[in-house]
Parts: sequence; structure tokens; C-alpha cells
Amino acid sequence: MDQVKTLKLGMKAEFHKTITEYDVYTFAGLTGDYSRIHVDKEFAKDFRFGQQVAHGLIAASFPSTLMGMELPGSGTLFLDQTCQFKSPVFFGDTISCELEFVGSVEKTNCYIGEFKGVCTNQRGEVVVEGIYHQMMSKQYFKVCE
Repeated sequence: MDQVKTLKLGMKAEFHKTITEYDVYTFAGLTGDYSRIHVDKEFAKDFRFGQQVAHGLIAASFPSTLMGMELPGSGTLFLDQTCQFKSPVFFGDTISCELEFVGSVEKTNCYIGEFKGVCTNQRGEVVVEGIYHQMMSKQYFKVCE
């Protein structure tokens, strides 16, 4: 990264992903979370939603994707998140994540950026929403409020 990227409050970015069976089973393998509601079709039929549910953390990770890749982008470090799971995500759901830059605190060598993220499914239902913080190096970023 040779140029300094200027960030302004209210900037937004979006990410879209259709959740597949492969995604859920890969996530289970990576995390060790083989809860039957995620990986056992017969068990899930008798559960509250009548079908398998994707791990909530799959959708909850999409704001991190946006922060690392687009807003603000490379040269950042994910610090924390506070999120709520509002609705289940099912196999085949297309999740749209919108991330908005809502605030920052200036430090000596960096900014601590605050971002609001909302993930919705193809029916417009909110599935995850939260607040996320990202460390943004002054070597790569300037914040104009």
C-alpha cells in the first residue's frame, strides 16, 4: 500500500454470499462445532426451525471480511465485536452485509474505527447486527470527520 486512504464518517461497503452446505460443513471442520442442528438433517427436521441452520458465526464474520478487504481495507487489525443474532440462516440463504463507518478515536499511531454492521437475508430479515472495532494504522489511513 503506497497511498494513504481517506475515510469519512458514513462511508459504507457491502458483501453478499449465498450460504451452502459446503460452507457449513467446512466451518464445522474448522471450528469443531458439529452441533446436530448444523450437520444432521434428520435431527434438524424435529428442531425448532424444521431444517438445518448455518452457524451464526458464519454471517457474523462478514463485517470482518468487509473491514479487512474494503472498508477500511488492508492495513487494519480487527479488535472486537458485539453482535446479536436476530434470525436463523439456512442453507441456500443469500446474506447481504452492509458495513458503515460510524466513528473513530485518534491514537498516536492509529485510529480505532467503529463500524456498524447489519446482515440480512434475501427476504430482508435481519439475521445479525452489531458494532465492530478496527485498528487502522496512520501509515495507511487518515480519518476526516
